[in-house]
Amino acid sequence: MTIIELPFRATTEQSCAWMEQQTGTPWTLARLLENALTPYVWFDYDANHAELFGDANGGYAAPIFLEADVARLVAGSEDVLITTTKDAYKIVAQLPAPGFRRELHELRFLKKELERLVARLKHDAQPKPVVVETASEARVGISKDEVLAAFGTMLRIDMHKALDDAGGIFGDEGARIKGSARKSKKQAMWNPVTLALGMNDAYRVPISQLKRAFQAHDFLYPWLGQWNESLALLGK
Repeated sequence: MTIIELPFRATTEQSCAWMEQQTGTPWTLARLLENALTPYVWFDYDANHAELFGDANGGYAAPIFLEADVARLVAGSEDVLITTTKDAYKIVAQLPAPGFRRELHELRFLKKELERLVARLKHDAQPKPVVVETASEARVGISKDEVLAAFGTMLRIDMHKALDDAGGIFGDEGARIKGSARKSKKQAMWNPVTLALGMNDAYRVPISQLKRAFQAHDFLYPWLGQWNESLALLGK
């Protein structure tokens, strides 16, 4: 069998072939997206939209994450329509209506995200007791730096200040782990599931974007069981 070596940014065909090699089952663009992988397209520098590029005067890889844009691809659209993306500095940017169109063959997937997906699928295939045990260990919470790494770019509020204050974000105790701020507010620990659900409820952050966060960061893996259970209970 030919070993498929993934480039840093892989085409859809390369990604599907590699995933099939790793899992032994066929993969399609729709299946990649249904597993919460983020597709990218390359934006060549355009002076008409200079605000997107900043210092990236050669262009940059722009993510497609808006639920409607992704759903269109899953449904089998003949091209790519991007209405919202992130600029070169990873700040969410609304594109001029009706959005930017690209050809399907321009889609790319990051090697590291494909590798994480394979790791997650293997992890999910492990016996259930292992998952429950890990979820129990996870209750110590995640740190401020981890919260910012996972969710910091999704909200317009000053999340740094909210976390430093160690207040009960999204409730009385809210997302803060009870008693974790006793010695120092800056040492407070946070429940990422409560945070994510609050961000969706209070700030309309899309569930699809939050799902990607849980799959993109190793420190959130132990919380996947609780996250998926919460979504199932809420019918999301």
